[in-house]
Amino acid sequence: MRGAVLHGPRDVRFEERDAPKIIEPTDAVIRLSATCICGSDLWPYRGINPTKEPMPMGHEYCGIVEEIGREVTSIKPGQFVIGSFFASDNTCPHCKAGYQTSCQHRQLVGGAQAPSLRVPLADGTLVATREVPSADLIPSMLAASDVLGTGWFAAEAANVKSGANVVVVGDGAVGLLAVLSSKQMGAERIIAMSRHEPRQKLAREFGATDIVTERGEAGVARIKELTRGVGADSVLECVGTSESMQQAISVTRPGGYLGYVGVPHGVQLDGQDLFFRHVHLHGGPAPVRRFLPKLIELISTRKIDPGKVFDLTLPLEKVAEGYRAMDERRAIKTLLRP
Repeated sequence: MRGAVLHGPRDVRFEERDAPKIIEPTDAVIRLSATCICGSDLWPYRGINPTKEPMPMGHEYCGIVEEIGREVTSIKPGQFVIGSFFASDNTCPHCKAGYQTSCQHRQLVGGAQAPSLRVPLADGTLVATREVPSADLIPSMLAASDVLGTGWFAAEAANVKSGANVVVVGDGAVGLLAVLSSKQMGAERIIAMSRHEPRQKLAREFGATDIVTERGEAGVARIKELTRGVGADSVLECVGTSESMQQAISVTRPGGYLGYVGVPHGVQLDGQDLFFRHVHLHGGPAPVRRFLPKLIELISTRKIDPGKVFDLTLPLEKVAEGYRAMDERRAIKTLLRP
């Protein structure tokens, strides 16, 4: 089969790869209904994370089960399934505590920008829908595989509650879905930090009450003004740079919560500053598997429509253009149709 392979900075090729097959008895092979490009894929694409050898790309997926290993019992061929970017057994102590991305037997699921995909630890990783969803729900189901689950975890890690004042740092797909998640959790005021009009519009559609375009000290001052000098109860950091993390810490009120899900690059924390601020920090790779049943239900009943973050749809063979569009911020998130 053919799939996306990264050979070096800004060098994505759609080329021949080995077709996936059952290797372990706990594996499943699924035929993808849709896949996509993640904002985190841009780190290696831009060369910030070095690529030492050709690397199959993609970790967001949903589709139809084609084959299962002999030990797989929870899913069967023909079912529509969604899984996380880390495979997990869902039975180890960390999984039982709700942190499947720290599973003692976790495996990264990669190479999903292709027509089909091998998923390890299928019983613990894949969640089947009650029925095969209609075509218009596929983008939202795909979003649940990563960006929606990650935005949801950001809101949970930041202790978003009914009536809370929330700030979301980052207006990519994760940041926008962090806005949606905060709205679902009952936040009263949601301040989205964004300088891009199409993203601002979608943030408001998802529940943002205020938009802040300023950055640095001016951004902190504006948020303090909006919160009557207090700061935010919950801050969701969805970028991963030193600047975005400092912005997030600076607008969190004393005793407030900061959930960070942007993969950190060059982030250094001032322990003494955090100590005297009384800021609660919690984050990491989102345990998407924990949230999948709830997110699938919200999507199936059409209570949320996270698929709106896909503002560019391309055939899979045009994957290189999808990367360029996101790299140049011409697209929020690219959906790929196999």
